[in-house]
Amino acid sequence: MRTIPFHNFNEIIFKPKFIERYSKLTDWESFKQCSLSFLNRSIRVNTLKISVKELKERLEENWTLEHIPWCREGFLIEHAKKERRDIGNLIEHSLGYFYLQEAASMIPPIVLEPKSHEVVLDIAASPGSKTTQIAQYMENKGILIANDYTIDRMKPLTINLQRCGVSNAIITLMEGQWLKKSGIGFDKVLVDAPCSGTGTIRKSVKTVYIWNPDMVKRLSITQKQLIETGFNLLKENGTLVYSTCSLEPEENEEVVDFLINKYENAKLEEIKLNLRRSPAILEFEKKGYSNEIKKCLRIWPQDNDTEGFFVANVRKD
Repeated sequence: MRTIPFHNFNEIIFKPKFIERYSKLTDWESFKQCSLSFLNRSIRVNTLKISVKELKERLEENWTLEHIPWCREGFLIEHAKKERRDIGNLIEHSLGYFYLQEAASMIPPIVLEPKSHEVVLDIAASPGSKTTQIAQYMENKGILIANDYTIDRMKPLTINLQRCGVSNAIITLMEGQWLKKSGIGFDKVLVDAPCSGTGTIRKSVKTVYIWNPDMVKRLSITQKQLIETGFNLLKENGTLVYSTCSLEPEENEEVVDFLINKYENAKLEEIKLNLRRSPAILEFEKKGYSNEIKKCLRIWPQDNDTEGFFVANVRKD
């Protein structure tokens, strides 16, 4: 797959504060070039309905599939004659045989490793990409709570769970913090937190224009509440995966640092996947973070030609 520019750099105006900030965090020119390039389309085979082999046989006459190294069901997809990009119009998509999902977005459920006998919570589940991935790893067994906090977000979540044949999920509508009143202890919790989305510029250029430091600070407060809620819902020896498609230290390293400093029984685990990664940020704008944060996974768009992503794997001792 090729990285192809889709915007004239002169047409996109980055805010001076954004340029200053990201020049401190990464190679600005590489980040800018990759962020303004077409994002390769990718799919995840839904093994609840079809095998990887069967789907490949259905698609390979007209589509080129390239395996994503870190996800056994994930493939980059491109039309053989480069005439189409409307993968969502394929009958196989309507039937729920695959999910259109960005390659880096597949990482959090892989790190979570949900099992068929477990009780699992996806605390911010809509639109359902990671929820359906969790369900297929659970083989539609166990119990999966798919929660989100607004009625508008219920529609895409419900549609995608139905389309993908998920039958072990219970959909709940509430603020994540309210779940602590449920009394349920979870084996696994995914906190794929609402974020500024600065890793998704190549999919949503408007992110460049809506970004501001105050928004990042407000989101960081919400993210700390969510990760703490998720951690407190875990059983002993349970696993929490925290993830965002943001590249802001305040939304990532700072949030995880907050948790492991507040709770002695919150232990970070190494994330070992077949991909290129960048070092976690241990100091930014006069804030320092624990050396344990090195165990987190930080991916810039230019690392693997994907979206930018951050993932942390926390065990509750």
